[in-house]
Amino acid sequence: MPLPIRAARPAVSDSDTRPDPVGRLATYLDGLDQGLLALDDTGCVVIATGPARSILSQSGHASAVGMSGRALLRVLAAATGSGLNFGFSMLRRAKAEGVPMQCEAQSGQHVISVRIQAVPDGWTVLLEDVTARRMLEAQSAELARRDPLTGLANRLMLRENLDASIERLGRFAEPFALLLLDLDRFKPVNDTLGHAVGDALLAKVADRLRSAVRATDTVARVGGDEFVVIQAAVGHPEDAAVLARRLVDLIGRTYIIDGQLLTIGASLGIALAPQDGTDADRLLKQADLALYRAKLEGRGTYQFFEPEMDVRMQARRRLELDIRQALARREFLLHYQPQLNLENQRLTGCEALLRWKHPERGTVPPSEFIPLAEEVGLIVPIGEWVIRQACRDAASWPAGITVAVNVSPAQFKSDRLVETIVSALAMSGLAADRLEIEITEGVLLQNNERTLETLHRLRALGVRVSMDDFGTGYSSLSYLRSFPFDKIKIDRSFVNDLSSKTDGDAIIRAIAGLGRSLGMTTVAEGVETEEQMRRIRAEGCTDVQGYLISRPVPVEQLLHLLNP
Repeated sequence: MPLPIRAARPAVSDSDTRPDPVGRLATYLDGLDQGLLALDDTGCVVIATGPARSILSQSGHASAVGMSGRALLRVLAAATGSGLNFGFSMLRRAKAEGVPMQCEAQSGQHVISVRIQAVPDGWTVLLEDVTARRMLEAQSAELARRDPLTGLANRLMLRENLDASIERLGRFAEPFALLLLDLDRFKPVNDTLGHAVGDALLAKVADRLRSAVRATDTVARVGGDEFVVIQAAVGHPEDAAVLARRLVDLIGRTYIIDGQLLTIGASLGIALAPQDGTDADRLLKQADLALYRAKLEGRGTYQFFEPEMDVRMQARRRLELDIRQALARREFLLHYQPQLNLENQRLTGCEALLRWKHPERGTVPPSEFIPLAEEVGLIVPIGEWVIRQACRDAASWPAGITVAVNVSPAQFKSDRLVETIVSALAMSGLAADRLEIEITEGVLLQNNERTLETLHRLRALGVRVSMDDFGTGYSSLSYLRSFPFDKIKIDRSFVNDLSSKTDGDAIIRAIAGLGRSLGMTTVAEGVETEEQMRRIRAEGCTDVQGYLISRPVPVEQLLHLLNP
């Protein structure tokens, strides 16, 4: 088959202009984002794309084609701020090792990426202006080190700056202070007014903190309402005390958010470097110990770390561990204190009181372990055990004798309270109207609607409910209107006042009259003398409880009192 016949091309003379293939390739490569330089085996530039020429023009060289390797490296050194020898080194290593060589350098306001790779007949050099990318990365890195709500340093930046402060301390003997700050009364604001108001309040707190420190100091938010200040160049502990007082004052001033006046406070713990240590974790721990002490002192104040704080905290941790093990080891027991009806002179009920008999510590007073159990969340399982054990014990008592169990605010927050009571009554066989739940005003101060719902559920079961320590809170009377208690217990402080204050009788008379008008039993606690008994009976109380009747006793001894 014959080949197709094509028209012959006219001859072209040597003087005709033909397209330059190298130039055409350079034109194609101009579309790349990166700048490309192609070097022959002598290092001479044979191709320079538009982006490459643009980068090189920053050093005054608009064109690069035909430039020698030395001249090119000199221009690159000027454009990237690197040395000429460094450029030669990259060329040699790229050729010898057969792997690309790469670096970044600053050129004025620009960051230039240089990548050199050896090819069979020379080298390729990729140039890229990565300024925008590096700025974005730097911004992202900065955001990763900032608290998004307040713009303050977060834990990451705090640790970086704390490490830097420790390094300056070692190199220049520059002492500093670490102040750990926790907001007082913030949680009620956040819970009652909502997270939006809480967030706005935190942002305003952050602004006040920023305004109180120097540019060389660091302010960080490390938790919900917890902040840390690194105070640089502290010449004397009083410098830290001055700042702490300023922060307590600033944070404690009134805030206006969404038209509402809000007042909170601040407690601070202070650790000093190098006096209290030169390790970041240790300083943070010691500031935390000092903060804990400040809160125990009544909040709205500051405390410096003291070595004995660590000793006390270690003892506290050992006590916490022992409490956790006490339930499993069955070290808890109940004692019962009887209540006497003044009209018929008969015992009507008993209050269950928790006791702890430790194998090494001996008898541990409730005042030592109950507050800690509440603080660390152990009061809920302990309280459940108390309810179950009290119901089991009372099931063997004579009919009509009630058992009263104190229930803490933490137990009321638990969703298991009603379920626990139902289960305890069912397993023990105790009639519901023989169980009495005692609550204090602290229970009613939290989530009022949910608390009242729980109280009504207990009442629906037939369980009795009494208000303990009546008269010591600010709103006791209003709570009597919101829920029909079966009993009010007059706090022992009013009974003690009978012998020292002239208005003692009047207060007890008023409470007894209130209880009578509302159909509630009134029990006076802490009765220890016949004179107190006489005056309490005269003022109209229905029942009494105290050492005059009986001290708290184990259940075995109680049975002798109930069955004389």
